[in-house]
Amino acid sequence: MLDAALIKECGEPSLKPAIVEQFVLAAGSDDPLAVTVKSGGRLILVPKATSAEEAMEIVQQHVGTAVVRVGITQYPAGVGVKGPTDLKPDLLDACQNLRKGTAMFAKVLRIVAQWYGNPTNKDVFPQIFEDAVYAWKTGEFEGVSVFQAEDPGIPIEAPQQSDETRPAESVDGEEATPKDVQPETMQDVRHAGIRIDLSRIGGQQ
Repeated sequence: MLDAALIKECGEPSLKPAIVEQFVLAAGSDDPLAVTVKSGGRLILVPKATSAEEAMEIVQQHVGTAVVRVGITQYPAGVGVKGPTDLKPDLLDACQNLRKGTAMFAKVLRIVAQWYGNPTNKDVFPQIFEDAVYAWKTGEFEGVSVFQAEDPGIPIEAPQQSDETRPAESVDGEEATPKDVQPETMQDVRHAGIRIDLSRIGGQQ
């Protein structure tokens, strides 16, 4: 569980603390030095870093040739960089990683919410949140590369759930646990090809 002071200081202001915490729980890691490397849909085993220097060496070794996720938000390290020398060590700082990760996730939320028509019904938010977490993990939503896509800039009007009603809980009896969703194919976020199954929306199976 994230420290409340860390969320308050470093979390994206447009997201409620409960949403920030749920996002990290669903898609992130409790280790600021965590580095996940995937290529061709397969997880590549890498040594567990014991220092920021070791973690950065692992990131630099694989970025550009594989999907590399870093830190407590599992931020996509390859986004916005042209080569290993462009990587910033602040990705391994818990506060900076949370700041950058939640800001990027808020953009992904806005992209998903726009696709839904920016609904204001609070009952829709859990589905938007679930799809946004899935998009965060895959880098794609409805054929759009969410990390490179332009920010709609539209505030999320759908009321965000409070601590009493977590967005990852079931809705109308349906399971909505994005942390358990593992796409069959994890591709580099720069390449299209992933299609997200949204047939369950509206109760359809």
